[in-house]
Amino acid sequence: MNSAKKISERLIKKYPNRRLYDTQTSSYITLSDVKQLVLDSEDFTVIDAKSDEDLTRSILLQIILEEESNGTPMFSSGALSQIIRYYGHAMQGMMGSYLEKNIQAFIDIQNKLAESSKGFYEGKPFSPEMWTQFMNVQGPMMQGMMSNYIEQSKTLFIQMQEQMQSQTKNMFGTFPFPGTPPNNDKPKS
Repeated sequence: MNSAKKISERLIKKYPNRRLYDTQTSSYITLSDVKQLVLDSEDFTVIDAKSDEDLTRSILLQIILEEESNGTPMFSSGALSQIIRYYGHAMQGMMGSYLEKNIQAFIDIQNKLAESSKGFYEGKPFSPEMWTQFMNVQGPMMQGMMSNYIEQSKTLFIQMQEQMQSQTKNMFGTFPFPGTPPNNDKPKS
């Protein structure tokens, strides 16, 4: 992180009494206020006031937990279970990257739709209310587009796994590991 970004980034300190202190406004704030910073696309860092440990991810996860507990959850229990299973798994890093790229693809699609629709609403970007109306009308089409994208992404992911397995098998197949059958896929001379 460069120093220019660090200077512009808002600093929030978390004290042992679990209170959050916004150094920019010199006031205590709530988790709801931090959520609003996220919604307003403000850059911020949350640190432990005593140890200077970065707690930003922890606070963001806390906000997600509250959102998942109140109202309609975004993740099913099955999806959350699958995510948990990837922790400590050899594919953990790849899964995190995969999820981030898919979320970014979704954001890009949303931004392109918002950009192309500016002319419809006097040049104003889509508000959350407009998105709700749009999704009520176009929801099935959007779900179809996302389903197709996810299916293609899934296919590519499976192909990538198969290719990695094949490369690993070819790379290590020449070594005589105990208990593994010899690699008979070698080209014959």
